[in-house]
Amino acid sequence: MNQPRPLFIGIMSGTSLDGIDAVLASIGSDGEAAIEAAQSAPFSEGLRKALFDLQSSGPDEIHRENEAANALAQAYGGLVKALLNHARKKASDITAIGAHGQTIRHQPQFGYTHQTLNPALLAEITGIDVVADFRSRDLAAGGHGAPLVPAFHAQQFQSDVDVAILNLGGIANLTLLPKTGEVKGFDCGPGNMLMDAWIEHHQQKSFDKDGAWATQGRLHEELLARMLSDPFFKKAPPKSTGRDDFHLAWLEKHITQEVIEAVDVQMSLLHLTVLSTLEAVMLHAPQTQKLIVCGGGAKNIALMNLMRTKAPQLEIISSDFVGVDAQLVEALAFAWLAWAHKEKRPANLPAVTGAKGLRILGACYPA
Repeated sequence: MNQPRPLFIGIMSGTSLDGIDAVLASIGSDGEAAIEAAQSAPFSEGLRKALFDLQSSGPDEIHRENEAANALAQAYGGLVKALLNHARKKASDITAIGAHGQTIRHQPQFGYTHQTLNPALLAEITGIDVVADFRSRDLAAGGHGAPLVPAFHAQQFQSDVDVAILNLGGIANLTLLPKTGEVKGFDCGPGNMLMDAWIEHHQQKSFDKDGAWATQGRLHEELLARMLSDPFFKKAPPKSTGRDDFHLAWLEKHITQEVIEAVDVQMSLLHLTVLSTLEAVMLHAPQTQKLIVCGGGAKNIALMNLMRTKAPQLEIISSDFVGVDAQLVEALAFAWLAWAHKEKRPANLPAVTGAKGLRILGACYPA
C-alpha cells in the first residue's frame, strides 16, 4: 500500500506587496509537488504601509522592523489556520511551513539580504515547524541569494523542448530550462513593481487590472529607451535586483526631462517589462521554444498580448495551462524549499546565484 505523500505549506508575500499566498502541497520523495489547497489574503492597510515604509531608511527603524516582523508572522499564522480549516487538516498533519518573509533590503554586493519575519512566532502560533531565511546560506557562499526558484522550476517544468519560465511578480526573473544542459536563471528587471507603484501614485489603485489603464496610453519611445539604458539590463548573470534598484525615484529621474502624460508612462512601463524580459530570453537562450509565465503578471491581459505580439516565434502560455495556478507558483516553490531543507537536499543552483557550490538552504524553527 502506498504511503501518503508528506504535506508542506508554502507562504509567499512578494515585492509587489499585493498580499499573501499560502499553499498546502503534497511532495513526493522525488520532489514532485502538487497543490492540495490554497488560500490568499490581502495585507491590512497598516501592515502594507509599515512594510513599504521599511523599504527605505527612516527613524526608529529597528523597532519598526521588529514590530512589522511580528505583525507579518501573525498575518501568516492567520492564513495558515484558514488554509488548514479549508483543507480539513490539523497542524500535526503538516511536516513544515516554508515562509519567505518580506524583502526589505537586498544588497548582495555587500553580502546581505533581509526578509523580515519572526519565524519563531509563526512556529508558536501554528504549532508547525517553520523553515525560513532561505537566502542567507547562498549569500554566505558568495552567491546573490536570488533567484531561488529555478531549482524548483527545473523540478516542476522540465520538458522535452527548450523552455523558459518567467516569474512576473514585483521583479521579473527567468529560469532557462534547456532540454539538455545546465539550468540558468536570473532576475531580468522590474516585473509589476513599477506599474503598480505608478498607478497607485496616480489613481490610488494597488495594480493595473488586465493592463487596462496602460492600454489607454501611448508608448513614449524616448522614455522607454532611457529606462532600457539602465546598466542592470546589460549586466551579465548571475544577477539579482529589487526595490533597491527600481523604484519611483528611479522612474521619475527618467521622466524629468519632459512632460509625459501619466497614462503614457504606464504604457511605457508595460513595454519595459515585456522588452527587457524578451531581450534576456533571446540573448541567453535564443533556442527557447516555449515561455511559461507565472506570478501576478500572468493575469495581465495587455502584458501577455504584447509579449505574444513582440515574440510570435515563442509559444507563450500561463502556468495555469501546465497545471499550476500562476499566482501560486512561488508559494509552492517555498513549500518545496521547506521539503528540500527537511530532506537535507541542496536547493540553490550555483550557476544561477553565483555561489561557490551547492548548499542546503533555510533555518528551521521547531514548533
